[in-house]
Amino acid sequence: MTAEAIQTSMRERSTRRIQTLDAALANQIAAGEVIVRPASVVKELLENAIDSGATRLSIRIEQGGTTLIEIIDNGFGIHADDLPLAVMRHATSKVRSADELSAIQSLGFRGEALASIAAVSRLSIASSQSDDGIGYQIEINGAALQQEQAEATAMRRGTHVRVRDLFFNVPARRKFLKRVSTEYQHIEEIVRRMALTHFDVHFTLEHNDQIRLNLPIADSGELRYQRVLQLLGRQFAENAYWIDAQSENLHMLGWLGHPSDARGQADLQYIYVNGRIVKDKTISHALRMAYDGILHGHQHSAYLLFIEIDPHEIDVNVHPTKHEIRFLTQREVHEFVRHHAKQVLSQFQTASAELSTAMKRDDRFAPNQPRYQENLSLHQQAQNEQSNNEQNSNVPLNTHSQSTQPHQHQPHYYSNRVNKDYVANSVSSYLAPLRQQHDEQQIDRNNGTNSAELTTNSTNENNQTTRNEYPLGIAIAQLHGIYILAQNIEGLIIVDMHAAHERILLQQMKQAWDQPQYWQSQQLLIPKVVKITAMQATRLEQLQDKLYRLGLDVDLYGDDQVLVRGVPAFLQKANFDRLIPELFNDLDPNDNVQVLTQKRDHLLATMSCHGAVRAHRQLSLAEMNALLRQMEQTEFASQCNHGRPTWRAFPLDQLDKLFARGE
Repeated sequence: MTAEAIQTSMRERSTRRIQTLDAALANQIAAGEVIVRPASVVKELLENAIDSGATRLSIRIEQGGTTLIEIIDNGFGIHADDLPLAVMRHATSKVRSADELSAIQSLGFRGEALASIAAVSRLSIASSQSDDGIGYQIEINGAALQQEQAEATAMRRGTHVRVRDLFFNVPARRKFLKRVSTEYQHIEEIVRRMALTHFDVHFTLEHNDQIRLNLPIADSGELRYQRVLQLLGRQFAENAYWIDAQSENLHMLGWLGHPSDARGQADLQYIYVNGRIVKDKTISHALRMAYDGILHGHQHSAYLLFIEIDPHEIDVNVHPTKHEIRFLTQREVHEFVRHHAKQVLSQFQTASAELSTAMKRDDRFAPNQPRYQENLSLHQQAQNEQSNNEQNSNVPLNTHSQSTQPHQHQPHYYSNRVNKDYVANSVSSYLAPLRQQHDEQQIDRNNGTNSAELTTNSTNENNQTTRNEYPLGIAIAQLHGIYILAQNIEGLIIVDMHAAHERILLQQMKQAWDQPQYWQSQQLLIPKVVKITAMQATRLEQLQDKLYRLGLDVDLYGDDQVLVRGVPAFLQKANFDRLIPELFNDLDPNDNVQVLTQKRDHLLATMSCHGAVRAHRQLSLAEMNALLRQMEQTEFASQCNHGRPTWRAFPLDQLDKLFARGE
């Protein structure tokens, strides 16, 4: 367009009067926010179907949804007189008053979905509320209703929605669509999200006349496990940690992915609040803090979490896509999620706890840990269903592994080939460096007690200790000055000595620095003036005591400045122009000063990394065994400060497979 044409167009606009938009044009504008791609259509229609009480959903897709999207449900349907209203903007049966809007329990509520879809496609809706085989249908061609009243048609109870030629009347939107395979992947992800929370619904997804997903109703722990395994993968389902935490106002349950299963992208993170999948920064940040220090680099954890909260405590009317919500008690939710997630991860991150799982990873008769899902009370379940589930609340989620997997026959010699007593005896000699001092002290106390008797007692003690107290085994060698090779009664363990020592030092330093004397403020020779906003200045008085307790001596200096007089020793070289405003932005009077704690932990992690034993340093057996014993008592010993694994276990049966023993 030339400059002259642009000027002419601007002059024309300047003379226009304000008028009401045409209904069809208004719907197309609204569709630009609600209907972004074919997956958006599927999402809105599935939400309507689930809100209608459907227990069976059939989704048919052609060409990635660009030519056909067809969804059939068995819900309670739409009244014949309401069908023309269903495709009008802001027409819905889900919200009738402001009180209902403040406590929404349905997935849909805006009343814009069908109108937006009709504005950019050829839409037909058929529905029936009875079992007499008679239903009614309407057709809309690009926002133009083909008939004023619904026409009778033969169909079963439920609703049948057909969307053809998406964006046929909006060429600009159509050319921005991706490849058919890409658009289908987005649709499949939408179905997966719905299926992961609505276990009481049978989902069938068909693309180009091929069934891609068939998910029967999962009304037991075994079937729920099968659905999670099918949708999220075996690795996640078998290694994830079950979490079930409850407070006065919140209930959270689901699965936290194992740190070793972290991914390069955040494509396996599912958070549901009252059955609605959300992308909430508060919860995501709390989970990142829970995984802080145990993930390597920029990896992302995997999780599937369900959070139940009073509907009056959240606002879901934030964005047209309904993915965003607001919490009335945001800080409480954040601390609840962070605390309980951290607690679960801490419980299973000691080396000794993880070892039993690693050694039995191929044992299909022993689940990694109990994962209970019978007590999962989803928002759609009735009270009688919940009571029935409570009777079976002790059924583990992965009971299928005990019933459906046949036991693999082992050769007869296997049971006698590995004599665990022999292994314990063979490694007992490596305990000598650790037991030598104890034996000498024992001799002194007994004033020359019979040495043979003492040796016998010591050997028996060593054997028992080896089998009961030392899950990481006894060191037998050092490999390339980097790895420690250890054996226990289950198999072989390889330890990265630098990574392991790094984690041990970090936890020791944290415990030391938690003492009050390490938070004493050191006065600056020249106080630092830091500029802040007026809003931040109003919060200084409330936060001042907490900051001072952590070594920050800060006073108000004018209306928009603060004077930093003293800081903890480890923050003497910090950038206060960035640190102080960041603290005021992220904290409130009830906060635990998490930002400062994170900076402290980062510094300690750096110090422990440089202080840990370096590669190619030759260690004695006593030093290697001492390192193993410390690992068994250290929290998060399975990962270094950067999230890398510190050890790997190789059970004997796995080694047998490598060498084809018993075949």
